[in-house]
Amino acid sequence: MVDLQLAIAHHVLVFALVALLAAEFALFRPDLDAAAIRALTRIDAVYGAVAGLVIAVGILRVLYGAKGPEFYLGNPWFWAKMATLLAIALISIAPTMALLRWRRASKSEPSFVPPTAAHRHARAHIALELALVPVLLICAAAMARYGGF
Repeated sequence: MVDLQLAIAHHVLVFALVALLAAEFALFRPDLDAAAIRALTRIDAVYGAVAGLVIAVGILRVLYGAKGPEFYLGNPWFWAKMATLLAIALISIAPTMALLRWRRASKSEPSFVPPTAAHRHARAHIALELALVPVLLICAAAMARYGGF
């Protein structure tokens, strides 16, 4: 029963993570004003919190799930999934830092609009994160069915 509960929590959190990332990408428009920057900063903060929960529940699945740690730790697809997740996490730093800078700037200057190049750079990072989601899902599916190469 614990395995099922952890699997459900993990899947719901991953879907929430992807939804938040898609929302962030959709709202990341060139004409960001102070209100949009505040909204994006909030979405990004929730995205970070949900990512942390995904990792925490994932660790619990490894430790207490039905397959046991041996299955995961010896599974190359698990490590590919972890590497992809790490890549997504590292890529997400740039947009987060940009949003925080822009939020501070918009507080001191209400008419602040992010520079075009910086906006494009941050949005490209979010697009890359989204592009890695299918890789993550492929690794997850292969990991769950791993029986060797």
